[in-house]
Amino acid sequence: MSEALQELGAHIELKRPDAIVGTRVANGELTIEATLPGLVDLVAFLRNDANCRFSTLIDMTAVDHPERARRFDVVYHFLSMYRNQRLRLKVQAREEDMVPSVTAIHPSANWFEREVFDMFGILFSGHPDLRRILTDYGFRGHPLRKDFPTTGYTEVRYDEAQKRVIYEPVSLVQEYRMFDFMSPWEGGDYILPGDQKAEAK
Repeated sequence: MSEALQELGAHIELKRPDAIVGTRVANGELTIEATLPGLVDLVAFLRNDANCRFSTLIDMTAVDHPERARRFDVVYHFLSMYRNQRLRLKVQAREEDMVPSVTAIHPSANWFEREVFDMFGILFSGHPDLRRILTDYGFRGHPLRKDFPTTGYTEVRYDEAQKRVIYEPVSLVQEYRMFDFMSPWEGGDYILPGDQKAEAK
């Protein structure tokens, strides 16, 4: 299986050298890293080429690497039902980069790209309707970025007196507390449950 994937990776590199940064087969999976400008042509090639025929975009997501200049990996997963093969396509993007939309090739990318925009803040040029899909339209920030606070920025509640939803800044009612529990590794007279039975014998 991995030999077939290596042959497929070599074929794609040969046919689209300008769009490929590198290929790798690991754990029985082929991963191709693409250039941002060559992304759309490469996705079209993967769908149309007789040796590929990746006709189905299964999923799309992103990974945040805040320590890198090209902060995001945008990740596509394709399936070729004709050849019974899967492929992962990755492209790196800076925070200010516009990733070209692939909705014209795979209409299923429409909601996937909206989700990636909503969760990571990555913009897709050429998308027909790029707006939030999982969070509210007034939501602040992008929850899957690693610098997004776990509490968020606002809290939402229904106000019975005003008969409407209220957005308020997050206020924590107490400071974070450290609980000092005794443990058997600290010594002392701590007895584990069940130890008293051994002493009784």
